[in-house]
Order: sequence, then C-alpha cells, then structure tokens
Amino acid sequence: MSNGWSLYIIALVLSNVLGALWLLWWTAKRRDTVSSPTLPSDATIPGADGATTGHVWDGDLTEYNHPLPRWWLWLFYATVIFAVIYLILYPGFGRFPGILHWSQQRQHQEQTAVAERAYAQRFARFAALDLRALSHNPEALSMARNLFANNCSACHGSDARGAAGFPNLTDADWLYGGDPDTIYQTIANGRNGVMPAWGPVLGAQGVEEVLAYVLKLSGQSSRSDLAAAGQTKFEQICAACHGMDGRGNKMLGAPNLTDNIWLYGGSPQSIRASIVNGHDIRMPEQLGNLGSEKVRLLAAYVLSLSETAARKSTDAKSR
Repeated sequence: MSNGWSLYIIALVLSNVLGALWLLWWTAKRRDTVSSPTLPSDATIPGADGATTGHVWDGDLTEYNHPLPRWWLWLFYATVIFAVIYLILYPGFGRFPGILHWSQQRQHQEQTAVAERAYAQRFARFAALDLRALSHNPEALSMARNLFANNCSACHGSDARGAAGFPNLTDADWLYGGDPDTIYQTIANGRNGVMPAWGPVLGAQGVEEVLAYVLKLSGQSSRSDLAAAGQTKFEQICAACHGMDGRGNKMLGAPNLTDNIWLYGGSPQSIRASIVNGHDIRMPEQLGNLGSEKVRLLAAYVLSLSETAARKSTDAKSR
C-alpha cells in the first residue's frame, strides 16, 4: 500500500470514529423547548419536561426531542471503544499492521499447517501400501473419492466419464498408459500434448482425404478413393505420432485412431475440425497443490475405476 493510500485510509477511519463520538455527544444533550407556531406562546403542554421539535398535529399531538436513554448511549460508546481496540490489534489503520500482526495469508498458512498435520496422521496408515493395494482399500477409496470430487470433477465430471477434451477415466483406454506408476506421474506432473493444425499444410482436398482414411481406420464408412489418397498423406504426416497402423503412441500421448473412443468426438465433423485446427491438450500438475500422499490416493482411485471397467468388459465378453 502506498503512503498516499495509507494516509487516505487513516483520515477516513479517524473521521468516522470522531464523527460517531460527536454524534453521540450531540444526541446526549438536553434540548431547550422549541416554540411551536401552531400553539400560543404562553401555552403549556401537561407533563412535558423536555424539548419539542415544534411539530404539533390535531392541536394536542406534540413531537418531543428527548435525548437518547443513557444505557443506549453507552452501548454506542462501547462500539466505538471496540472499534479503537480492533484498530490497535488488527490491520485497518492505514499501513499499521496491528500489534498482533494478523494477516489473511498468515492465518491461511496456520490453518493449512494444522490441516496437513491432521491429514498426515490419516495418510500414515496407507504409506506402506502400493497403488494396487490402495485401489482395493475401501477406506482409502472413500477419502480418494472426496479428493476427486473437489479437485478433478470440474474437468472429468463427477462420474469421471469426462467430456469433450477431457478423457473418460472409467474405461481401459489411456493416452499415456494405465499402469499405476504412469497414472501417478500423470496426476503428479501433469501432461502437455499438442495436435498441430494440419489444415494449412494439407489444404481442403488433403483434409478430406486424411479424414476419409481416419474414418476407415475406425471402422466408419468413407469413400475408398479418398481413403486411398489419404493413407499416403497419413503415412507421411500423421504416422510420426499415431503410428503407421494408427494405433497411437503412449510415449507421446497420441491417441489410438482404430477404436471407437474419441477425445473430441468421432463424427466426421469433429474429426475434420481436429485435423484442420489441431488441439492443445494440457493436464495441470497436482503434486504442488495436493502433495504426494493425496496424489497417491487419487491415482489409486483412478486405477480402481479402470480395473472396474476392465472387469466389466471381461465379464461381458465371457457371457
């Protein structure tokens, strides 16, 4: 805070406190009777022992101007005293930090430290378990489910099924791999993936040809002549990331184009938009925000979702 703003706040606070004191002093004074133009000068009002405002209605209804009751005034004085004590203890008087040196940042740090100590005690029982074991521990999964709802559901959804541009975590399809260590690294350190915009390179006709070939790879209908021309362009441009067979590359996070799982949609319009405009895919790192123990719980939770999906898939195939 600059000196100018500090002086402005000090003046504002002082004027309010002193103004409140003056108002209380003025309100406590007894008033002399104010003559009323509606009453004769020698008229008296029975029982009137204080001032009037001079307002009289119907000849006998007079408005008095008595001071406030003493107990009420002392309550107001107490609020002024409280304000002065507060300004001495806490910040609020310009750049003066208060003798307690309280601040929002300091309070947040103290509360965070208390919470971290409490979490450390709860997480200690899981320290000896690996991610596979954690993924089958009901207590760990209960805590991890809450962590996921607070930190991951905004992108992946409360049911973890994702949305356009955000992967579904309940299937067995992974951009970077689904083993425990890889899932942990993805959550801890985040991921940065880039799909270049190939529209300017391919041109309108080239985009349609590559689109036809990608549709063919995923088992969708397409024009054979366009797909044949698109295969050549795919092998020259796209295979470096997606592989010659289009099955992707987990080292690069390049998706498999031969299945029916799409990050941005599998319709011809969506695939065309991906080819023309590309994508910038960013998964923020969580290790700095959550710490290693919470990241381990999240990794175990995501792993449990994948294992459940794989188990359901196996059961369905065996029927």
